[in-house]
Amino acid sequence: MSTPPTSVTQQRRLPFGRWFAEIGWRHVVGILAVLFAIFPILFVVSASLNPLGTVSSTGIIPKSFSLVHYRELISGARGPFLTWYLNTIIVCVVVAVVQVFLSTLAAYAFSRFRFAGRRIGLLSLLLIMMFPSVLAMIAVYTMISGLGQIFPGLGLNSLPGYIVVLLGGSLGQVWLIKGFFDTVPRELDEAAIIDGASHWQVFSRILLPTLTPILATTVLLALVGVLSEFLLGSIFLTANDKKTLAVGLYGLLSGDRSNNLGVFAAGSVMIMIPVIVLYQFLQRYIVGGSTAGAVKG
Repeated sequence: MSTPPTSVTQQRRLPFGRWFAEIGWRHVVGILAVLFAIFPILFVVSASLNPLGTVSSTGIIPKSFSLVHYRELISGARGPFLTWYLNTIIVCVVVAVVQVFLSTLAAYAFSRFRFAGRRIGLLSLLLIMMFPSVLAMIAVYTMISGLGQIFPGLGLNSLPGYIVVLLGGSLGQVWLIKGFFDTVPRELDEAAIIDGASHWQVFSRILLPTLTPILATTVLLALVGVLSEFLLGSIFLTANDKKTLAVGLYGLLSGDRSNNLGVFAAGSVMIMIPVIVLYQFLQRYIVGGSTAGAVKG
């Protein structure tokens, strides 16, 4: 008795018109999406390798290759680029770690406990997230300015003060992490509590291993968000040695938008490298199983 044909064999025998209507159009959409996404990347890389560094002489495919813009940035000829890089790393790491940590604690409380004001608290967080931070810029500026008169290290034009401002959105990931908490069975908590575990032990030893995918995602989102933050940084960081990459590179570009394109593009490429490396490192955690590591031994 012959075996029925597999789905793969059936797909191969489909007429072209039917195959394209059912499957082929997805490939076309995927290719167009990749081309749309890769176009600005190729243009930036091409501009960074173009020795002229002007808008008129830059195309998708560079006509000549040179690392002169990278050498200018690293040597400090266009400003303290390495200092800006270090400032950005410090701000990104501190803000991302604190944001994810506080958001995880709050998400655990909202997901696992029932208390007065829980619903109002969740709705309040959702409402606050709907308003952009620019609306509170004047109030935050006045507050940090007054704080700097008492504690100069937390005032304007200081990295700690800028970090404090960015930490105002530390609970921005609560809803995302809470949704993942809700998918973890409560039986894991109950089994651990029966065995004598405390709430902290349940949180740190049972639930955190299951949150690896969402924690990797939120850390990456927080890092990219802080890395691309410009508006608040341009207001709070004015000294050249206190600027982040976004603020410093914009200052270079605003000086001469046409002739400084190559330098700005080189800085953008050097910003993309750690983000790409981090994404590749976290990718295996993002696609990992949601309950990996939570099996009771």
